[in-house]
Amino acid sequence: MINLKNLEVWFITGSQNLYGEETLKQVSKHAQIVADGINNAKQVSVTVVYKPIVKTTDEIFETLQQANVAPNCIGIITWMHTFSPAKMWIRGLSILQKPLLHLHTQFNRDLPWDTIDMDFMNLNQSAHGDREFGFMVSRLRKNRKVVVGHWQDEEALNQIDVWARAAAGWHDWQGAKFVRFGDNMRFVAVTDGDKVEAEKQFGFSVNTYAIGDLVTVINAIPDQTVNELVKIYEETYEMDASLKAGGKKHLSVFEAAKIELGLRKFLEDGGFKGFSDTFEDLHGMVQLPGLAVQRLMADGYGFAGEGDWKTAALVRASKVMGVGLEGTSAFMEDYTYHFDPANSMVLGSHMLEVDAALANEKPKLEVHPLGIGGKADPARLVFNVNGGAALNASVIDMGNRFRLIVNEVEAVEAPHDLPKLPVARVLWKPLPDMKTGCAAWIYAGGAHHTVYSQCLTTAHFLDFANIAGIEYINIGAETKLEQFRNELHWNDTFYQLQTR
Repeated sequence: MINLKNLEVWFITGSQNLYGEETLKQVSKHAQIVADGINNAKQVSVTVVYKPIVKTTDEIFETLQQANVAPNCIGIITWMHTFSPAKMWIRGLSILQKPLLHLHTQFNRDLPWDTIDMDFMNLNQSAHGDREFGFMVSRLRKNRKVVVGHWQDEEALNQIDVWARAAAGWHDWQGAKFVRFGDNMRFVAVTDGDKVEAEKQFGFSVNTYAIGDLVTVINAIPDQTVNELVKIYEETYEMDASLKAGGKKHLSVFEAAKIELGLRKFLEDGGFKGFSDTFEDLHGMVQLPGLAVQRLMADGYGFAGEGDWKTAALVRASKVMGVGLEGTSAFMEDYTYHFDPANSMVLGSHMLEVDAALANEKPKLEVHPLGIGGKADPARLVFNVNGGAALNASVIDMGNRFRLIVNEVEAVEAPHDLPKLPVARVLWKPLPDMKTGCAAWIYAGGAHHTVYSQCLTTAHFLDFANIAGIEYINIGAETKLEQFRNELHWNDTFYQLQTR
């Protein structure tokens, strides 16, 4: 994965020449202290870079123009220490292409009751300077995040980091390449979509490669290299003797390792950040690439099955947003239900491809038949997933816009063993309850494929949707179905008006 500290957020402070040299020196000094304080805060995962204060139209334009082209700059934080007449910001904001966070703060936390005078008032004017700036951003219809609070306040710092992580995920999408081995699963609708519009909206490209291109790479992997990876499997996972060298199922593990090495080489050589495949189009492969997918996702690659490139890309963005947080994000599917009225829940899984980073225990490497795909018995990692707060997220193509849907869930420990279900699995309860959560998801058109995240919150995905300029729908503890359906109708009207 990436090191988020290698990514920069520029801290840009607005003022004007009206106040004189001494005041501007103080503004500059304060801005440097605030930027350094945010940068050094334990909550903030990226590098915050102080930029010289901006006082004129040209200084603003040049600074924002530089931010646009700086390769490691993933966004900017603005703060109006004094009053910064917002007409000066029109040219700069009009060309800004990086995510924007408006920090509504001031240098001092408390008023100096005994010493406050007009000099102090003239210096510390962000209470109305930020309002002037805020008007112009709204007037220009620019998406941004507004954080209010003192710059040392933990809640404000946490909000800054949430936005910075969303900006990092967005930055990672720009110019990213995703592979679609073969086409979409036949006749399936929600996994497909407009790849041209997606590249325009999101900045990543999706292109199809024949499965034969991958098979050629897999077949060229030397046996010695494969055997070395199998040894790593033996050291990392629980494995029955039948899967080890000399065992009757060892060949399945050997072939799985060969597939992993080939897939990894194909992705690395092509500079791809994720991929999708479909079991209907794996001609030339000995088995479905279950184990390979599980391990590649654990290393940060995006993946989704059956040609679902949108979810594969969202998995990758979620991996980037979650770097350093406890837990992970992974490809998931709502597979089947437990409809006990007193304890309803969803069993989530996928045939083979559930991220090994979700495991709450040492995974077991197993080989079993698979009644779909028509291939040899595939290797896969089998494990359960911890309980706790989590969410499912899905991007769908609504025709005239993309929609990001997020459902907050509560994962639960499996109440029983599942001795005849040899796949990775997780159980969760949708919020606000099973019936409302599932109905809302279906009304919103949510896909059966999702990103399941233990580490990200709705705030991360809301900021990400705002940066991407797409519709955001949340299903959570406060969701009421009638109100939710009204929200969907209002959104339809809004986006229909926008496309005229």
